[in-house]
Amino acid sequence: MERTPSSVLQIQPPTFGNLITVLSIDGGGIRGIIPSIVLAYLESQLQELDGEDARLADYFDVIAGTSTGGLITSMLTAPNQQNRPLFTAKDIKAFYVQHSPKIFPQKRGMFKTIRSTLKAICGPKYDGRYLHKLIKEKLGDARVHETLSNIVIPTFDIKCLQPTIFSSYEAKKSACLDVKLSDICIGTSAAPSYLPAHYFKSQDSRGNVKEFHLIDGGVAANNPTLVAIGEVTKEIIKGSSDFFPIKPMDYGRFLVISLGTGSPKAEEKYSAYKAAKWGVLSWLTFNGSTPLVDVFTHASADMVDLHLSVVFQALHSQDNYLRIQDDTLNGVVSSVDTATKNNLDDLLKVGEGLLRKPVSRVNSSTGILEPSPNQETNEDALRRFAKLLSQEKWLRLSRSPHGRAALLNKK
Repeated sequence: MERTPSSVLQIQPPTFGNLITVLSIDGGGIRGIIPSIVLAYLESQLQELDGEDARLADYFDVIAGTSTGGLITSMLTAPNQQNRPLFTAKDIKAFYVQHSPKIFPQKRGMFKTIRSTLKAICGPKYDGRYLHKLIKEKLGDARVHETLSNIVIPTFDIKCLQPTIFSSYEAKKSACLDVKLSDICIGTSAAPSYLPAHYFKSQDSRGNVKEFHLIDGGVAANNPTLVAIGEVTKEIIKGSSDFFPIKPMDYGRFLVISLGTGSPKAEEKYSAYKAAKWGVLSWLTFNGSTPLVDVFTHASADMVDLHLSVVFQALHSQDNYLRIQDDTLNGVVSSVDTATKNNLDDLLKVGEGLLRKPVSRVNSSTGILEPSPNQETNEDALRRFAKLLSQEKWLRLSRSPHGRAALLNKK
């Protein structure tokens, strides 16, 4: 597809600025509605500062996402025919509301629990056909190298039993990793027991073929923030001109927004007393949820948040790290696939309410989110971050030869 060059001023490399900007979005199925509301608010603040054409991809050096977060990442960065992001941030909420009931069709009737259990024993809960078709239609043939910001999307290869990280940086080095965004999204969303694993292969100019046998990236990194920082760090270590003279592990230069999709911690839905009696089937399905999936996705996400919170505080850069997460979900709202109208409406309310909640930091002893002492709300923090992002973008443009030329042409 031939694209028209965009007149919008693109962000210049970090070497011309003061910061490295990272946006990260967790996995969580239909709970992706929650970060979509946060993203729409952040983009609206950037538009107030820099005009209605502003998009998130214009401000972040890296956008990372796992599972449903990987899909959002692709939607925010895949180019349309005008070489602008395929979706605005506010479009994503409507996308989830419209398509979730068809991606996760709900069983009805008095025997729905029995049917769901039998389905889980025999195969994935959903066949994924609608989701796969939808993703391919929306993202088309767009590949990693075409995204409008660098992306990082974790998956897990069950044949190699190791994570496979798809990133813009790796795609430049290996043509076999410059694959279609649609394949990456289908792979990183293939949650065990919910959706089928995804197989595809790619080939480089020399005829070398690489196979991929992928399942949900949440197995490896449901919160991909640390993976994104790791990809940047590798570029710094190898001496990339985009990051000179930044040094490895210089976390003080990072500006990070990490968005969760909600957690049912407050519900305390499982206990050792119950789990001690579980066999394989109960670990896979218990009261309409999947304990094994819940455990490894929330565990990995919390470990990343805990690590980054400690590191940023140690470097006195805690104001540069914003984690927005709600750990008070309970009941049906905490489900990754209950796509009823009532539940989708409840998720929208959770997302809107989260904006008004105070910024929280994880307590390293309890693992529970606690309000930060400065009484800043998430809305306040996002407005503050929007100003920093805008300032960083314009600073880089003023320092970069390419950016100055673009500014002159625009005048």
